[in-house]
Amino acid sequence: MYTTEPENEYSEDKNIQSPITSMILSYSNTSKQEETKKIVFSNTEETKPQMKKGACPPRGTLNRYITNGVLHVMLWCAMWSVSGPHIFFGGNLSGLLITFYSSKMGGKLLELIRIPSVPQLPPLLGMLLAGFTIRNVPLLSKFVQISNKWSSTLRNSALTLILVKAGLGLDPQALQRLRNVCLRLSVGPCLMEACSAAVISHFLMNFPWQWGFLLGFVLGAVSPAVVVPSMLLLQENGYGVEKGIPTLLVAASSLDDILAITGFGTCMSIVFSTGDILNNIATSFRNILIGVLVGTILGFFVRYFPSEDQTNLPLKRAALILSMCITAVLGSIHLGIHGAGGLCTLMLTVVGGMKWSNGKIRVQKIITTAWDVFQPLLFGLVGLEVSVASLKSNAIGICVATMSLALLVRITSTFALMSFASFNVKEKIFIALSWMPKATVQAVLGPLALETARTSAPSLEAYSKDVMTIAFLAILITAPNGALIIDILGPKLLKRHDPNKIKLELTRLEHP
Repeated sequence: MYTTEPENEYSEDKNIQSPITSMILSYSNTSKQEETKKIVFSNTEETKPQMKKGACPPRGTLNRYITNGVLHVMLWCAMWSVSGPHIFFGGNLSGLLITFYSSKMGGKLLELIRIPSVPQLPPLLGMLLAGFTIRNVPLLSKFVQISNKWSSTLRNSALTLILVKAGLGLDPQALQRLRNVCLRLSVGPCLMEACSAAVISHFLMNFPWQWGFLLGFVLGAVSPAVVVPSMLLLQENGYGVEKGIPTLLVAASSLDDILAITGFGTCMSIVFSTGDILNNIATSFRNILIGVLVGTILGFFVRYFPSEDQTNLPLKRAALILSMCITAVLGSIHLGIHGAGGLCTLMLTVVGGMKWSNGKIRVQKIITTAWDVFQPLLFGLVGLEVSVASLKSNAIGICVATMSLALLVRITSTFALMSFASFNVKEKIFIALSWMPKATVQAVLGPLALETARTSAPSLEAYSKDVMTIAFLAILITAPNGALIIDILGPKLLKRHDPNKIKLELTRLEHP
């Protein structure tokens, strides 16, 4: 009785399992058949495009070129439907498009030039020469006509992007750790070059003192577009990382630009204002106070708005910062509060970015993408301002002499200031020579003085043209030579350590 029940249960289990196992076997067989069908079908599908490889429509590179060409034509048609005659040759939009694409091509052509055992030249040099070529070739210059209002707005927008990049690029930890030597490197050489340029231009070019100091602050800024990529490359290879030399130069370059732009704004308000000097200086301090106060308030606002729980947070932060900063810079110009917009931008980005921690890197990448659009326009417009026909016979020689003597003072003072730090002689030489490239800030500040003189004080246009010429020559001479000096002397003068054993201290971003 008790023995038969388990047997019956076991037999029932076998009866139950038998149809299940048969179903599983049949399902596996059908699945195998379906898999073989899929494989055969996928193989036949893969062979179909191979059989039609040379048929129309075209594919690959030809298809991409046709698509991009049609896309650019349709964008031109869309802009024509909105702006009307401005898009035709001789209009503002057509001039900007020609300048943009010519500068892009100039930068790409310079990237293609490869000289054995010589580092690659910065693309911004090709952009600058493209604008210079358009201006001085009569056949091209008559098709490129850009109004002063448009070019001024674009340059001030580019200045805003430079200030935003400088504010977000400040590393509080690096500044705290290297505060003494960083302050000496960012403040000392800039002030020494500004003062020496003022003295030299006063006696050599007959500049008034206020114009001499304005020229000095134009020349006093170093170019992060040249210094930062070279420092990142050296640090990735392990050169100078033990003493933090790449970190020092990157952090100090932002502070150097901030000081130069602030000094330029103060000199601009003094040069183009009426009244006594004391009143102008008081007005300048008032503008500085307004910029710092408004920028600090807006900086605390963007710390918490938008909140962390929102989607597309980096994009919203970047859009909010750009809209606020461009409004501050352009609005301060319209209100006559010169210099306040730039300081507002700096305080906003520094105060706001300190709270974002890791999210700041994504915002920086979005700002860098916007800079990639403005950079060709900026350097192309600088080249358009320099006309060989309008230069005096001895102007180039005097301008080069003024710029070279001021640069020599900068290099010497940099070496002397680094003597108080724990660097050896080779490292001091490298830091002093690496602190010479000029590009982005000069491309913005040089034309701003010229445009302000054309609109508000035509009698001062001669001085502003000389400032513009010196800024152009400074970019043309120091940017490529500075990049070559950094890339060639860095491995020879700096001590190398294994980059895998040393923690990288720089934010890895692509720069101008």
